[in-house]
Amino acid sequence: MKRYGLIGYPLGHSFSKIYFTSKFEKEGLADCTFDLFPLKDISGFPGLIKSGQGLQGLAVTIPYKQLVIPYLSSTDPLSKNIGAVNCIKINNENLIGYNTDSIGFEKSFLPLLKPHQRRALVLGTGGASKAVQYILQKNQLPYLLVSRHPSPENGIISYSALNEKIMLDHTVIINCTPVGMVPQENTFPDIPYPYITTKHLLYDLIYKPETTLFLQKGAARGATIKNGYEMLIIQAEENWRIWNS
Repeated sequence: MKRYGLIGYPLGHSFSKIYFTSKFEKEGLADCTFDLFPLKDISGFPGLIKSGQGLQGLAVTIPYKQLVIPYLSSTDPLSKNIGAVNCIKINNENLIGYNTDSIGFEKSFLPLLKPHQRRALVLGTGGASKAVQYILQKNQLPYLLVSRHPSPENGIISYSALNEKIMLDHTVIINCTPVGMVPQENTFPDIPYPYITTKHLLYDLIYKPETTLFLQKGAARGATIKNGYEMLIIQAEENWRIWNS
């Protein structure tokens, strides 16, 4: 039996098990299974690997995309550059980290861009944010990082610093935080929504609910909106390719 899974905490919101179980059934892969491994602390990771469960690969989600790196044998050049891992290939005792979030984001995000959308606000600074930042840099889109924990010396501003000029100058807003995700779907990032216009693009890495309050508020102002579902599908298929390469 070939075993795959997802580590993170909590995992109640995860779509991965449903997606891969359905994939295995459709493709007649009766020797494959996908499980959820909710780790309350990353210190439990070595025990999972040594548990003899025959794991071939793992997906990684919040909050371990950066914390898992010291436990890996190596990382590929892309994930090393980004500084975050969301895919692990397991070959005996060899654990290799990859970043497929960046691939999923790039392929789902770039087709939406319009010529006037040349500056971005990136909400959040975690592992998913690092993949987004990498793609923005790669495609020469300047951005500002926004966080509840501002660090001016590192170019990170606070939500309270957002004003009309910043909002109008940055017509792409990308939510890389879990704010608004099930089961807290009644929450939303604290940005000044009245300054959003029809020129804005709001992209939310969250896929459940399908339309977060962040996206609803953007749509109400005439902005273009997109959730993270397509990104998730692309990165899941890329994980599968890596695990079986």
